[in-house]
Amino acid sequence: MSVKLNNPLFEKLGMKYPIIQGGMAWAGTGHLAGAVSEAGGLGIIGTGYWKADKVREEIRRAREVTDKPFGVNVMLLSRHIREVFDVIIEEGVQVVATGAGDPSPFIEELHSHGILVIPVVPSVGLAKMMEKKGVDAVVAEGMESGGHIGMLTTMTLVPQVVDALNIPVIAAGGIADGRGVAAAFMLGASGVQMGTRFLASAESEVHENFKNAVVKAKDIDTLVTGELLGNRARVLKTKMSKNFVKQERIEITKPKPDADAIEELENGSLRRAVLDGDKENGAFMAGQISGMIHEIKPVAEILEDVWSQAEDLLK
Repeated sequence: MSVKLNNPLFEKLGMKYPIIQGGMAWAGTGHLAGAVSEAGGLGIIGTGYWKADKVREEIRRAREVTDKPFGVNVMLLSRHIREVFDVIIEEGVQVVATGAGDPSPFIEELHSHGILVIPVVPSVGLAKMMEKKGVDAVVAEGMESGGHIGMLTTMTLVPQVVDALNIPVIAAGGIADGRGVAAAFMLGASGVQMGTRFLASAESEVHENFKNAVVKAKDIDTLVTGELLGNRARVLKTKMSKNFVKQERIEITKPKPDADAIEELENGSLRRAVLDGDKENGAFMAGQISGMIHEIKPVAEILEDVWSQAEDLLK
């Protein structure tokens, strides 16, 4: 089903659906991002702590799947950020999504190369600051989402960001079907971002254990790590995530918590979940919407089903 988008941002990117795939670290590979863009959405490669060579490899993998625009998500806490941006510019990527920091030192440079900048924001204050810095749009992400989260829900965050900004606002967090998309549009969003729904797709390259964990999850099967030490992240309940929360309680009582140990727990455990499906030591980052996902589908079918349902509801 084709749709005329009334958003210049999406029209510029040649998108068929106003749906962006979240840039999930380790899980957002070039293959998945390319498949989403090829099917009419906007795929995003999630770089996490990747080094520049790995980012270049995944960009080129996306181009094996599609000749349509796609983006790269850059975590601004990464020690490899300068080299990663160099690769993004050299490879001619059209969109940069950012998280975990302020992208303003790079906005002018990225714009000079024709690259759109779309940060993920958890609050109105940060969204307003990003607009002043000159970003092209923001993703207002509620705490229902998987991975790193803020404190506000999607229902409360999105309309407040929409009211405060004059640039496109993309809603994220707790969206997996057309009802969520329609609700986001009613809140004033110009489009949506979905992450967890694309984890359980045929083109997703996460381990089968990860996909199955999402499909089998119930509504209450996530918890939040980082509540005590910071860097809050939503994950599925597993032996590892429960132990992580216990370890946090131990670390917070120390005069100087071991930040390196916590980072390794977080980054290393995510890698073990995505690549190895390690049920004992892996952190399965997924949103509360997991309880609504019951089967693994091709991304083209996901996009078509979601937008068709949304259109029917918005008539």
